[in-house]
Amino acid sequence: MQVPARAPFNLPATAGLFVLAWAILAFPWLSGGVTIPWDAKAHWYPHLGFVARAIHGSGGAFWTPNIFAGSPEIADPQSVLFSAPLLALALFDPAPSLAAMDRAVFAMLLVGGMAVILIFRDRGWHWGGALVAAIAFAFGAAASWRIQHVNQVFSLCWWPVAWWLLARALDRSSIAYGIAAGIAAGLMVLGRDQVALLLTYLLAAHVAARWLAGPGRKARFRASLAPLGAGAVAGLALIAVPVILTALWGEQSNRVAIDLEGAGRGSLHPGALLTLAIGNLYGAAGPLAQYWGPPSPTWGDTGLFLARNMGVLYAGALPFFLVFAVIGSGAALAAEIRYVTIALAVMLVFALGWYTPALQLFWHLPGISLFRRPADAVFVIGGLYSVLAGYGAHLLLTGRLRAGGIASAGFAALFVAAAILAIVGKAAPVSAWAHLAIGAATLALSWIALAAAPKIKPGLLPLALAAILVVDLAVTNAPSESTALPPDTYDVLQSATGNATVALLKAGQVRDATRRDRVELIGLGYFWQNAAMVHGFEDTLGFNPVRSSAYAALVGAEDIASLPEQRRFPPAFPSYRSTLADIIGLRFIVSGVPAGEIDKRLPPLALTLVARTNDAYIYENPRALPRVWVAPAAEPTPARLAETGFRLDLDPRDIVPIEGPVPPRRSAGGTARIVSYANAAVVVETETRDGGILVLADAWHPWWVARIDGRDAPVRRAFGVVRAVEVPAGKATVHFTFEPFAGALAQITGWR
Repeated sequence: MQVPARAPFNLPATAGLFVLAWAILAFPWLSGGVTIPWDAKAHWYPHLGFVARAIHGSGGAFWTPNIFAGSPEIADPQSVLFSAPLLALALFDPAPSLAAMDRAVFAMLLVGGMAVILIFRDRGWHWGGALVAAIAFAFGAAASWRIQHVNQVFSLCWWPVAWWLLARALDRSSIAYGIAAGIAAGLMVLGRDQVALLLTYLLAAHVAARWLAGPGRKARFRASLAPLGAGAVAGLALIAVPVILTALWGEQSNRVAIDLEGAGRGSLHPGALLTLAIGNLYGAAGPLAQYWGPPSPTWGDTGLFLARNMGVLYAGALPFFLVFAVIGSGAALAAEIRYVTIALAVMLVFALGWYTPALQLFWHLPGISLFRRPADAVFVIGGLYSVLAGYGAHLLLTGRLRAGGIASAGFAALFVAAAILAIVGKAAPVSAWAHLAIGAATLALSWIALAAAPKIKPGLLPLALAAILVVDLAVTNAPSESTALPPDTYDVLQSATGNATVALLKAGQVRDATRRDRVELIGLGYFWQNAAMVHGFEDTLGFNPVRSSAYAALVGAEDIASLPEQRRFPPAFPSYRSTLADIIGLRFIVSGVPAGEIDKRLPPLALTLVARTNDAYIYENPRALPRVWVAPAAEPTPARLAETGFRLDLDPRDIVPIEGPVPPRRSAGGTARIVSYANAAVVVETETRDGGILVLADAWHPWWVARIDGRDAPVRRAFGVVRAVEVPAGKATVHFTFEPFAGALAQITGWR
């Protein structure tokens, strides 16, 4: 039978069917019955809430005083300021709900799936293949199992948009499409994560493949220059500032690069490949006690450091058979799909990390050493795998492929047999047999449908494939402990929570002309760590893998603070009873266990227990210093302060260790009072006899500037972590302003 050059394609119908499938599969979250858990709520949701309140309250969103005694939100790759979907939500909603954030995430998955459909239409592939690919893309592999990593999900979703526009720009030599592609790629890169980096390489590879394919290379190359140049300018204009800000912050942060061994610990274990056919084989859906996949005690010491859901590759049994059929028939190397096939193979090798020698080769690519998990490539693998599966459906629907033969049944049987051997060999929990039975049944039903495909009416076959895939994903990739939890789990992150601990802290903290109490939330569980950003507390800790290296070294702030043992006490902060604890104004320690179990060096009665709630012990440190004061003298900051700590006789009200030139001692200190305090602007009035050192006990950062009665004054780093300014005799008004753009320019050029 003669196959037409372009398969039939009804875009409105295909899009409508995809929206229906999306609504069915996303309904548990869209309805608010469950919410995307873990990092999505413990990390990104507080950042979303902070930015929304800052935008609508005019407090300034570029700096947050709520975690790590202050942090540059605008430079933080974990913030939402450059995440288009979440920033849009924050602009329109001053108090976004859990469900609102979830809807933004699923809206991006809808956008990504729609872009996949448009790619298929432009390539002349069957609409049924586009529908299969879009469903698998949006609800398969990491897009489903790692949906809590919302930035990476967004990067993944922008990729097919950029790919579609880029292909159009090259096909039509269109500057307009080139600009649009550059903007889409820029939005993808703004995630500033490893998924975005890998996808950038894929877009570059697409251009290279376009240049090299077939005759006419020189003409294609010349025709591509204008749209590619326009796209590059548009994309760079969009990403230049945020990427530069993040890079500069990275130089001062605790996390500049990951070594090869550290990255290797984030490799995808080869055993995870079984989840291509049996999604929940290892019990990643929960409960955690029944998870037995790699890494877990069941597999012994693998050396890996991955969460249970990071290695799940399942995108449906139909895609599994379709991809096998495309590869087995040799169609995967056809010119129109070869790029996808090769890219999928490369990404799989990269994801396997230290299980192949290739990781050392990948390590030399620019940017790779900035990230810690080759397994993050599972996002990219899922996207490419879905497109390849959709292409297989296209060939099936146009009569050019059989996907339900003996070979495919035997291939599936090999996976099932390997799963049985793993269950028996690893003495897996009994629940593993149930998961295997569900997987085997899904494989069998999908294979039967594919085997019967020639007997199904052509108009009904695409609908049957889509329906089977939706049911499959609704069962295997259903809401679980890894992807969905009851909204009540995050009650403490609701601005209107009735939580007793939150209420006590709000009632107890003092904010007046000199004092702004800080709290430390430690050991309260995963979801409390960034609660300060929701409720306006100013926390000495927080939840973020990127934070000031100086602050982390001196204060002992780790990237997470969910467990009591995650509180580190370095020499400069040896105990809650310490000079630095007082300097940063740590008034309340809020812990999940008695303070003595966290701080083994804490003297008896050093802290006052002021309350005990269902969540926490709340202690007060009565020695906490005010937020501002004026000292008469300064001394050089010790060269090895992080290793030696502060001298025991140091009186912070009298002598301030500062970096840079040390002014002469004044006869006396003076007074200081806070006139106004906002996120990115603080005004302090001082009065002294002959000048002194004004201390503002907020985290130091080079992008903070000070002006005294309109004249620039250098902001000095005091006590290794906070801000100080030399003030003149008499009365003075000091304006502290966070100026990231001018500050970054000054860092780059050396101008100020």
